[in-house]
Parts: sequence; structure tokens; C-alpha cells
Amino acid sequence: MSDIILHHYDTSPFSEKVRICLGIKNLAWSAVDQPTIMPKPDLTLLTGGYRRIPVLQIGGDIYCDSQLIVRELERRFPQKPLYPVGCQGMVNAIEQWSDKSVFQSAVPAIFGSIGDRVDPAFVKDREALSGQPFNLVGMKAVAPFALGQIKAHAALLAQQLADSGAFLAGIDPCLADAAAYYNFWFVRSFAPGLADRFDDLAGFDAWYDRVKAIGHGQRKSLSRSEALDVAKVSEPEASTILASDIDLKDKTVRVAATDYGRDPIIGVFVGSTPYSLTVARNVPDLGQINVHVPRLGYSLSMG
Repeated sequence: MSDIILHHYDTSPFSEKVRICLGIKNLAWSAVDQPTIMPKPDLTLLTGGYRRIPVLQIGGDIYCDSQLIVRELERRFPQKPLYPVGCQGMVNAIEQWSDKSVFQSAVPAIFGSIGDRVDPAFVKDREALSGQPFNLVGMKAVAPFALGQIKAHAALLAQQLADSGAFLAGIDPCLADAAAYYNFWFVRSFAPGLADRFDDLAGFDAWYDRVKAIGHGQRKSLSRSEALDVAKVSEPEASTILASDIDLKDKTVRVAATDYGRDPIIGVFVGSTPYSLTVARNVPDLGQINVHVPRLGYSLSMG
């Protein structure tokens, strides 16, 4: 099966990046709503323990992390490219910048502003996810600085738009736009009034509105049990292994994120690309599931 299934929740910022990419390509996809906090038994059954959102499922293949998800969408559905010719380096750089630097400003800007309204269960969950305190008092203290950083990031985008035009790589939207957009969507959606417009940054708000108008493609809903049924009747895609990784073939390994959400995925090493690592898991009642993680930001050790 080649149908696109996205495990997400509507308020997830990294899911918004993927949803905009689905909109750029105007793809049909099924949305499986997952909880915002643990437990997530149906998700972790598929991933082998990975709990972060979003997760892409195509048949018996599971793709973890938004950076790998958008690469896989591009590989399978190359129409309306997310990585325009001549701009691949710029696109990758903007995604890395947004996922790290801008996101790290967006979190304290939002939660420092709405801290007294944050569910304690959410705070406890994010502390378990990150392995460190989710310090709402500290975020409140730095929220004005974080908001200033958000605007400074927006100014960099406005400078690029002055040269590029409607979108960051020219007349057509691409991953750079989806990646740059989602943190500002995150702030404007969850802390209204903080940074709703940047009228003094020429072109920025018009660009934001253009990206927002792209939408999310052709979305329908799918239940968690239906997604498990798809995995049960599907075979993973055949994998290849780079020559540099051949010694790992058929070995039991552990792969895990190195920043946060470090829950390890244990399986048999069956595939690799310059951008990804693949392990196979035999799951009771589901059969073989191949789980794919990015190379960048993920560790691999012998199981």
C-alpha cells in the first residue's frame, strides 16, 4: 500500500511543517490523531518506542522525524518539488535553522506568555520527553527576549524575500517556506497578540499569508486501529544498505534521537541511505515493520 498516513495532532508545530508540504504537493492523505501526551500505545506499537510527533506511515514502513518525513514525501511524490534544483543547500539550511534556533525561541515565547494556563500533565510529559525541567517561571522571565528573537528571525526571512519574491526560493513554494513558516504559525496560534503581524518588516506578513493559504492538501480521517490494520496487511518496501554500512547488515541495533525523546528503537539493521537508517521489527499481530530514522541527530549502537 502506498497511501499516506500521518500520525499527528492538530496543534503540533512539526506536524504543521509536514502538512504544508502535503499542501504544496496537493497530496491526498489520512490523518490519524494521536494524543499530545503519553501514553500513545498505538503509535509506539508501530515505532518500537519512539513517541515524538509527527510519524509518517506508508504501508508497513514507518518514518520518524519531520526532516525524514519530508524527504520521503519528495522521494515518493516528486511532483511540485520541495527541494528545487539549485536551492537544495538553502532549503536544508533553513530547515535546520528553523527546527533548532527558531523553535528554541518559539517555545519560551509561547509558554512564558501562557504559563498559568498550561495543563500540569502537559508539563510533566514534556519534562519526561526532554529529560529536564519544563520551567514555566524561567520561561516567563525570558519571554520578552524570546519574542525579540522571533522578530529577529522574521527579519532574516524578510531580507531573503526582498531578493527571492513571493516565496523563499522564488515564484513557487517549497520546503524552505513550510519550515520557516511553522514556528510563526505556532506563536500566532497559541499566543495571540504577541506577534500577530510584523508591519515594519516589508513582505513578511504577505509571505506568511501566502504560505498559510497553501493549506494541507486533501485530508481525510483514519482511526488508530485502521492504521494498525494497514500495517498488518502490508509488506515494507525493499531496503538497500550503503557499502559503508554493510558490516551492520542483519545485526541487532538501537537507534535513538540525541536531543530529546531519546526512547530507543531496537531492531535488525536492514537499510541505509546518506540521510537515513532503517531497522526491521517483528511485531506480534502486525508482522514485519520497518522503522526509518534520520542519520542527522540520531545515534546508532549495537543492541
